[in-house]
Amino acid sequence: MLAPAAVLTDIEGTTTPPAFIQGVLLPYARQALPDWAGRIDLPDVATILAEIRRMVPDQPELTTLQHWSDRDLKLAPLQRLQGMIWEQGYADGDLRGQLYPDVPPHLHAWAAQGIRIFTYTSGSIPAQKLIFGHSTAGDLSPLIAGFFDTRIGAKRDPDSYVRLAIGMNVPTSAVAFLSDNESELDAATTAGMRAIHITRPDTNTPPSDRHPTAATFAEAASLLGLPRVG
Repeated sequence: MLAPAAVLTDIEGTTTPPAFIQGVLLPYARQALPDWAGRIDLPDVATILAEIRRMVPDQPELTTLQHWSDRDLKLAPLQRLQGMIWEQGYADGDLRGQLYPDVPPHLHAWAAQGIRIFTYTSGSIPAQKLIFGHSTAGDLSPLIAGFFDTRIGAKRDPDSYVRLAIGMNVPTSAVAFLSDNESELDAATTAGMRAIHITRPDTNTPPSDRHPTAATFAEAASLLGLPRVG
């Protein structure tokens, strides 16, 4: 079987430890919400607050933001404000994007061989770019050919993966999708992609009985016929 022309990867639990998303990024933004919600001198913040007032007119904007944040709702105004907070945090050196150790060398190896790499996650595209652009392994964003979020479609909908392939300009049959979520892998394979179930030890993800399973990108590379490091 030919190696894929492109790799599409999830982030949380696949390239990045959930503890970084849930234990670092989200609390960092949550703590900063009161300060940022008061920065009406910034036009982008004022626009976000006005949008929140239209969506939820019967309570203060900060209360709405905190409610959404506590429930990890993927709503555009919250995600835009979180992105601004994180961008400042990365710029100040408070944040560094965390990746599993096997990820950076494989991104380098695959990109060097002309394998196009894309990300797809429920986190916003700016948030994805920050993780890879300010990672503990340096700026890896040039290795990523494109970033996608759920504006293109739900991750458990096969049609989303058809649209992704169109956006990537690659046939679905030439794409390998890496994820720790079996339902997402089911949707990708229904659309015609190859799928590898990533089972990181820190996610307690059980092996799949429907998809090939790999604990690292090195194991995934072996299954897919891609360059393997280590």
